[in-house]
Amino acid sequence: MTSVFHRLPARRMPVAVAGEGMYIIDKDGKRYIDGYAGGACVSCLGHSQEAVIEAVRNQIGRMAFFHSAMFTSEPLEELASILTTDAPTDLNRVFFTNSGSEAVETAVMMARQYFVEIGQPRRKKVIGRRASYHGAGLTGLGIGYQVARRTPFEEVLPSVFHISPCYEYRGRLEGETPEQYGLRVANELELAILGLGPETVMAFVAETVTGTTNGATPPVPGYFKRIREICDKYGVLLVLDEVFCGLGRTGTLHACEQDGVAPDFLTFAKGIAAGYQPIGATMVNQKIYDAIVSGSGTFKGGYTYSGHATACAAAVAVQKFLRAPGFLDHVKATGSVLAARLNDRFAQHPHVGDIRGRGMLMTLELVQDRETKAPFPAERGVSPQIYREALSRGLITHALGGTVDGVNGDHIVVCPPLIAGKKDLETIVGLLGESVDASLLGLAVDR
Repeated sequence: MTSVFHRLPARRMPVAVAGEGMYIIDKDGKRYIDGYAGGACVSCLGHSQEAVIEAVRNQIGRMAFFHSAMFTSEPLEELASILTTDAPTDLNRVFFTNSGSEAVETAVMMARQYFVEIGQPRRKKVIGRRASYHGAGLTGLGIGYQVARRTPFEEVLPSVFHISPCYEYRGRLEGETPEQYGLRVANELELAILGLGPETVMAFVAETVTGTTNGATPPVPGYFKRIREICDKYGVLLVLDEVFCGLGRTGTLHACEQDGVAPDFLTFAKGIAAGYQPIGATMVNQKIYDAIVSGSGTFKGGYTYSGHATACAAAVAVQKFLRAPGFLDHVKATGSVLAARLNDRFAQHPHVGDIRGRGMLMTLELVQDRETKAPFPAERGVSPQIYREALSRGLITHALGGTVDGVNGDHIVVCPPLIAGKKDLETIVGLLGESVDASLLGLAVDR
């Protein structure tokens, strides 16, 4: 009997007691290889990096916490310096939060305060995309469009206009090139701004590479360059959410580097401290910072634990690891291996319609029929079945429903810790193949 209000109270979960590199160990001694980086694409360095653990120990021994509105701290200053040194153009300031949800909310609050400070108070509308996720708070649920999560709260969510996602597998028309498709869906933003009134729109929010809502969907070439042009044309601020895909996950430090754009706000969280402490961050460009500082002089947001000294110390150690010579080269190499292994195993699978992603963030989209791309109906329960099959085999993975329309469709996200080696990836793909076959083809594997 538990007194915990678990997020999934009907699911019986094993009790994790230890982490060791790529593995989680439960109280019965069973080992699970981590194909989902801590269960939410968080544990990018695995589960036992001694340098990070020691950094946490040392900081707690000196000073665990003090409110950052009263004192700054050495790890807070050092972390901000590290993050801004190699940030995209003009992202010279960073505000710390406790999570990705708070990081997105902070960006939206800063965007609103910026326009108030510069005398454009009518700019209060936000545009998001369908098939997106921007956090579990009401602001993030409103901007995002994960149907299952937002439905119970529709009446209290902020009013946000949504345009189409950049979802090539299901959105690109016959005879249309990827670039033409990208321009077509990007131009929906301009139509939305004109329809709402350019003088009333403050921000467009998008994941650079999507997370779990429709599964690691990268933009087609040119999509975000066109988005940036539209935002600049109408004075709309661009918020890129890299909570899931940032800080090395896609093979570069920031996913937007590969798309040749710099946003006005960049949010991240999961990879900043790799799960060793909870922390998120909102990076903001100098123009916005200057307007607030020279105006009222105070950002009106913030949280008690913003810039928590111990969390920042953990994040400093993690960020140094990510920036060590050769580490991102390793991620690029293993990302190529992961894509190759997934294609070798699933490219001809009768129920895998698309294999997509970027770097060490990949997705299999599952279909009932490859020719028509018809998804499995929700009542078939494909995702939870695959999850159970994988867990029984000692694989932690993430299978999710609602891929196509928020209700129907299934996909599997594969995003192991960035320290994974080739043998780890082969093990993950092999166990995943067994789990998919057992669930969809009824093939039992004798282990």
